[in-house]
Amino acid sequence: MANPATLRKLVKRYEALRSAHARLGTSESGRHLEDVSYTLCVTTGTRTVPDALIAAETQLRAVPSAGPPASPAALSEVELTA
Repeated sequence: MANPATLRKLVKRYEALRSAHARLGTSESGRHLEDVSYTLCVTTGTRTVPDALIAAETQLRAVPSAGPPASPAALSEVELTA
């Protein structure tokens, strides 16, 4: 099971890049979307983005809410680069 903060960050990054690619449609935005899609699949142990999103949702639902959101320092433990 992936670190919940990392998983949340990946899902948010995927959603932002999917939206950006829909607006821009550039090869660069496509590469960024492919990169985060791959990372999301690897992190969740799946082969497709829809399966990865379902797995992420399932894993995140299994984690009890533990007060306020993590600090920005805690969320930066995994950085996505292109």
